[in-house]
Amino acid sequence: MKNITASVHYEITPPWAVLERKLIDTMDEAIHPYIEKYTRADGSLVWADTWSGSRDGMDDFYEAFTNFAQFYSLGGGDHLLEAADGHWDAITRQLTGFGRIYREYERGYDQFHQSESYIYFYHLCLADPGNPKLRDRARRFAGFYLNEFPDAPNYDPVHRIIRAPHNGSGGPAWGMSEDDSRMTYNPGQGSMLVYGLPLSDVPGITHVGDLQDPAKARIMGRAMAERFREGDVGNNLNVNGLIMNAYLMTGDDKYRDWLLEYIGAWLDRARENGGLMPDNVGLDGRVGALHNGKWYGGLYGWTWPHGFHSLGFAAITAANNAYLLSGDPGYFDLPRGMIDRVLEEGIDGHFDEMASQMSLRDHYIGVDRNLGPDRRTFFTPYRYGDQGWMDYQPMPVTYPLNVWNVTEADEDRARMEYLHERSGFDWSAVVPFRDKGDMHHDEPWLLYLRGENPDYPERMLGAAHAQVCHRLAQIRADDSDLESGPHIHLWQEVQPVTTEALVQLTMGCPQVIYYGGIPNARLCYYDADRERPGLPSDTAALVDRIEPSRVGVHLVNLHHTEARRVVVQAGALAEHAFRCVSYDKTDTPYPGATGAYAAQRAAVRTESAQISGSRLLVVLPPATRIHLDLEMSRHVNRPRYAPA
Repeated sequence: MKNITASVHYEITPPWAVLERKLIDTMDEAIHPYIEKYTRADGSLVWADTWSGSRDGMDDFYEAFTNFAQFYSLGGGDHLLEAADGHWDAITRQLTGFGRIYREYERGYDQFHQSESYIYFYHLCLADPGNPKLRDRARRFAGFYLNEFPDAPNYDPVHRIIRAPHNGSGGPAWGMSEDDSRMTYNPGQGSMLVYGLPLSDVPGITHVGDLQDPAKARIMGRAMAERFREGDVGNNLNVNGLIMNAYLMTGDDKYRDWLLEYIGAWLDRARENGGLMPDNVGLDGRVGALHNGKWYGGLYGWTWPHGFHSLGFAAITAANNAYLLSGDPGYFDLPRGMIDRVLEEGIDGHFDEMASQMSLRDHYIGVDRNLGPDRRTFFTPYRYGDQGWMDYQPMPVTYPLNVWNVTEADEDRARMEYLHERSGFDWSAVVPFRDKGDMHHDEPWLLYLRGENPDYPERMLGAAHAQVCHRLAQIRADDSDLESGPHIHLWQEVQPVTTEALVQLTMGCPQVIYYGGIPNARLCYYDADRERPGLPSDTAALVDRIEPSRVGVHLVNLHHTEARRVVVQAGALAEHAFRCVSYDKTDTPYPGATGAYAAQRAAVRTESAQISGSRLLVVLPPATRIHLDLEMSRHVNRPRYAPA
């Protein structure tokens, strides 16, 4: 492994580095009041002793700690990994007692929700890949979809389908509930009202208001039970993360083969549908078998409830993983077909006038607060039904960005530029919020990488720190009756760890997609002395440039007397390889003459060296900085979770 020693002592401590370490140190402490208030001594969440019987909600328990292990891998304290591991085990025991977890995995529910919770498990595996307990689980969880358990035949290899929209360790969970014969559907005035009718072709029901009639609500419930009972749905593509995780833990080719086969089936269906992925397949392998021949209408599909939001992310994670395993760029046709189709249908509109029709209105805090005085911006449809395209909402750059982040292709950059040109809001502004996925500050970050938003790191780190403080205040003020079972999203709303700023600024990539994403980073770091992942204490990193197969990064040691040794890795999965590094160097003596009122200005030059491999060791003496300009060959190594 190539070694480089920093030689330039900073004259002014970089403010971004101080803020970065302040954020890390604050979050290290912030988990303690959260854990003390919301968990029991055994690590389980404070909750009622029983469960209502619904299949929904298991993901929310796990989501209470989703990014603890991710934060550890970025440089959080050792106690973050201990907490992440312990709470996973405790919640699994808790939900097993509820009857919803079987063989340590969800018994059977939709993959939109499962993918939200199992990202926690992927972060654990990345943080601790040598842990035999995690490796065993990764194999077992993937095995539920490779038909390695006779009582869980989730997959049909003949038709290349997952056999039911609800699935898991118990096999296909046929239908929408444990007893479909009694199912009704009436969204009332609650949060489901905005999604409208799940099925638009049920006789006698033409508007969501019709469901206020109990008889019609029962008719809709029976129709949903019948039409959503079986067959594959596009949302099941989220299983790809589970299989990819097993491959990254084990390197077993059977996981690669299954993943490419399953994603390939959906890609074939998209190509047969004019490039747009359908959302439903019957048990006989026919698209539209349960929906009168229509390519839309499946559960968590184009019509109901989230459309492009869920299908787009599923297609992106699937394509990214398939490309990493095959090197075939054709898999990107899957998300590109979706993105291009909805962009073609885009319109300019007034945000406030459109807001009442947006099904995901609360996803656009950044857009809302950054709009110009005319309040107009670009909208794309998120859903499609018998009435055509509907549910127009602003499209975050996150979708094409997460494709370009892997491909670095000009056509994907062009899609991002198109959104920038059409947007009516200020891409440079940093709005202080942390949404459920800890995502969606991509626009100002992209402008920073283009050199057009130079103070983004300080503003983003400052906003992230303020969010931690805000959530700690919410925890102190919370007087919920936790024993009786509070609002099930409470934990997500007050959990004080936020990792988006650290991911962007240190790893040079967007936040991991919340719905089953695997990290696709330019760089990651290991503490060479403590032999663990993440930045060493007192060190900070800032990626300041991303070009095709090239990345620039600053490294700083804030400690005044102790050196730090940082291993820089090409890719979070060691999938890239360094070729060459250029870095700043000086021979100017430091600290110089005793008693001098100022250090001598350093004469800095640039040196270069060839590198062979995925890792580089950087030694940072006290109070030093270094800038690395790294050339790399991308996606040349078998992706894996690399141990420290």
